[in-house]
Amino acid sequence: MLASSAAALSIPPEVTGPQATLVVSSAMAAPDGFERPVTVVNGLTPAPLIKVNTGDLLQVNVVNNLTDPSMFRGTSIHWHGMYQHTTNWADGVAGVNQCPISPGESFLYQFSTTGQAGTYWYHSHYRTQYCDGLRGPLVIYDPNDPAAFMYDFDDENTIITLSDWYHLQSPSITGIAANDATLINGVGRYPGGPQVDLAEINVVQGKRYRFRIIAMSCDPNYIFSIDGHPLTIIEADGQNTQPYTVDSIQILAGQRYSVVLNADQPVDNYWIRALPNSGNYDLDTGFTGGTNSAILRYFGAPMTIDPTSTPPADPVAFDETLLHPLDDSPVPGEPYPGGADVNLNLALDFDEEAWRFYINGVTFQPPTIPVLLQILSGVEAAQSLLPEGSVYSLPANASIEISIPGGLISSPHSFSVVKSAGIDTPYNYDNPVRRDVVNTGDVGSNTTIRFSTDNSGPWILHCHIDWHLDLGLAIVMAEDAPDVLATNPAPSSWDNLCPAFNSQPPSATSIQIVPTPAIY
Repeated sequence: MLASSAAALSIPPEVTGPQATLVVSSAMAAPDGFERPVTVVNGLTPAPLIKVNTGDLLQVNVVNNLTDPSMFRGTSIHWHGMYQHTTNWADGVAGVNQCPISPGESFLYQFSTTGQAGTYWYHSHYRTQYCDGLRGPLVIYDPNDPAAFMYDFDDENTIITLSDWYHLQSPSITGIAANDATLINGVGRYPGGPQVDLAEINVVQGKRYRFRIIAMSCDPNYIFSIDGHPLTIIEADGQNTQPYTVDSIQILAGQRYSVVLNADQPVDNYWIRALPNSGNYDLDTGFTGGTNSAILRYFGAPMTIDPTSTPPADPVAFDETLLHPLDDSPVPGEPYPGGADVNLNLALDFDEEAWRFYINGVTFQPPTIPVLLQILSGVEAAQSLLPEGSVYSLPANASIEISIPGGLISSPHSFSVVKSAGIDTPYNYDNPVRRDVVNTGDVGSNTTIRFSTDNSGPWILHCHIDWHLDLGLAIVMAEDAPDVLATNPAPSSWDNLCPAFNSQPPSATSIQIVPTPAIY
């Protein structure tokens, strides 16, 4: 939210529908009271809520008006969680599905939401640009939602976005990035900073609310809770789940949850808490001065008084192994480790001297010719596709198992988490949660996922800690490469992206490194 906007808002300040124009530009903003250059959409950060119904055709024209040389000026938009069936060209991953949109140019993304409903988001997928502000919520509503009987309200007023914020522009951050503030619905406070008005979520006693929680962070995960109010999970990453009630949820970068909150407590103000696992100036140690916080305000409660509520002494914490899908769709493959048609093990590594991440000995470097363009030009074999060693060919209509040691991954597929993070967590082939972002745990841990190759095209599988992705922690799955040309026809405007970007003079895309600001 811009510094000039009203501070105590409970929703993104702009809502748009399936036909929209998003103007990406540079501006000055102070979402936590510290002013800095940011990347905004239609003048705002977070970007506007895109609100549609299942089955709608999204047509979003992205206009690149970026001018600030201290931030990335090319751009692309990824629609996180969208299957992009037959529209791989619209997935928005620079270097994989498209070339960036050049400054002064525009590009129309068009794709269907048929077969999908739930809580999603959109963000830049060009370098670390979304860390500078280009991220916003995308919600697909289902008029026949099977959980509708559980809540009274579900609209733009019940969306909660969690973001990390940095006082230095992302291209100038070196070493290990550490966020300065947690933003909830676009506003927050940093330790020792000004008392910025916090975001408010307003409720009426006796009503039930579906809160859609979106972790739009570049790095930290959060322990999310609302004092005095249990949260009943009914959706994870666009997948309906069996109701599961907890007091707090660990939500990782890129993940989303829908929870039902019953406003059955005395009329008062209650703290909404989102404690990050990292941050500058002890940001990750608590809520001093209203850091990492927002306010749940009952109608009739004092408007000018901060909450005095406290969290439960012995909270019921979230356990992913207890989260199960609402339906009984079978897990692809046979019910034992290695029981898929294709079984992959991904070994993750970090070379401190090179300051790069590696998967199976290869660091991902986005190619100048997007992988999709390579395939459409006739290259199909993984060993011939660039970047060399980072592309894995997968056959059509096969079951795929991927086992990964410690980290955090995001996939274009919703997958079955047959083994959640941990050393001793059991395998579950009966009813594991399906989602599109999963924690792979710490050193010594292992996570195993399963999915079916039913969506032709190149798809990136990557760490959703954006700093890690930028340092090479990704691979590309080239799914059913022989059928990509027939199933994913790209528009002529897509063909023009690479020539336009490659013809830009260095002055149009070069980065001006700036010093770390002194905030105290």
